[in-house]
Amino acid sequence: MNSDQVNGKMKDIGGKIQEEAGKLVGSTEQQAKGLANQVEGKTQEKIGDAKEVLKDATN
Repeated sequence: MNSDQVNGKMKDIGGKIQEEAGKLVGSTEQQAKGLANQVEGKTQEKIGDAKEVLKDATN
């Protein structure tokens, strides 16, 4: 695993928590921010996955 994979997963998890917290307090703004963080996290994770594939292919 590389840092993009780890950081992406953490951002995804944080976004899920933020979204749920927004639901609990009735804040659509926090829900939207949580969803955005999830998308960013998943994207960063996929970039990390691609880096791993490239690294494995060149070794």
